[in-house]
Amino acid sequence: MKIGIITLPFNSNYGGLLQNYALQSVLKQMGHEVWSVNRRNRIMPFKFKILTSSSRLIKSILSRKAGVIRSWATAKEEQIVDQHTNRFMSENIRTTDFLKSEKEFTKLTRYEFDAYIVGSDQVWRPKYSPCLANHFLGFVESTSKIKRISYAASFGVDNWEYTPEQTEECRKLVTKFNAVAVREDSAVKLCKDNFGIDALQVLDPTLLVAKEEYIRLVEKDNIPKCNGTLLTYVLDKSPDKQEFIKKIARETGLNEVSIMPKSLFRDAGRKKINDCIYPPVTAWIRGFMDAEYVITDSFHGTAFAIIFNKPFLALGNTKRGMTRFTSLLRIFGLEDRIILSADSQLTEKLFAPIDFQQVNEILKTKQKEALTFLTDALNCP
Repeated sequence: MKIGIITLPFNSNYGGLLQNYALQSVLKQMGHEVWSVNRRNRIMPFKFKILTSSSRLIKSILSRKAGVIRSWATAKEEQIVDQHTNRFMSENIRTTDFLKSEKEFTKLTRYEFDAYIVGSDQVWRPKYSPCLANHFLGFVESTSKIKRISYAASFGVDNWEYTPEQTEECRKLVTKFNAVAVREDSAVKLCKDNFGIDALQVLDPTLLVAKEEYIRLVEKDNIPKCNGTLLTYVLDKSPDKQEFIKKIARETGLNEVSIMPKSLFRDAGRKKINDCIYPPVTAWIRGFMDAEYVITDSFHGTAFAIIFNKPFLALGNTKRGMTRFTSLLRIFGLEDRIILSADSQLTEKLFAPIDFQQVNEILKTKQKEALTFLTDALNCP
């Protein structure tokens, strides 16, 4: 069967790339031909460029520092910053021809897909979806016999963010789906309350792949051992989070290591572009392989700590959606591993051992449920 995967636009987000890799890997092992729809994030709006440039200019004047104030990268600069993540995608993820805009989704008809799978990640969250209708397969002709499936689609939050118009349009489209599976337990309720459909909660695709497969990717790239064992993967850095990490480092006696660029382009600019290059995806995975302890405010950072059976703390990230964390941890009975504030006091429970034997048993059961869902959905009449 030829399957097209529709997920969020590709970028340097490790979790976004790996969830797509994982779903492709699982489907290929099931004997299918799989492509992921290839597109990038929308170009930064001119108004936003002006605002961010003005902000950096003001900071420059106030701090009496001269230099580059442009806060967005050109296409050529993006190629430098994303060189390693782009290589991972080209080597490990099969993609369609590049779509320049959301209007070009209709060009996918030439692939003659037998099925589309929407997911995973926050594909159903308006703020992250360039065109919600495309994420509900609105570009597919209503009379088409193509199978329509969602796998681990996420709204990202537990409240309803759609406008009445979006709700009505997407409700009509999702009722045409052959099967609907979502990532969070809260999404099951949102689907029922707002679309009137029954959805199944399933694992994020990254959790369907055995850790040995990720290790093989690392070994293929000859990634050296990390120089630290307190792995920190923090997307939204702040002084209080940095101080919290230092406290954990002192408490554990572990050497901190971060698998992230030294700087972001919007902060460093083109003169320090080498500091903005994202490390290889396999170096990111290697960080979890070698870690003795993990601190992260990322959903997929949390998922990989579970995959590699590493003790961890998940820093609650309300900006990116808390329900993603609570729902994932609830599956494994690990709700006590989440910290709602970086100001939280260190307690013994934060360092209590995790019963990974029980976690792995739950994981096996949930993996079987997910594979059964995909098999049934793809084989349904």
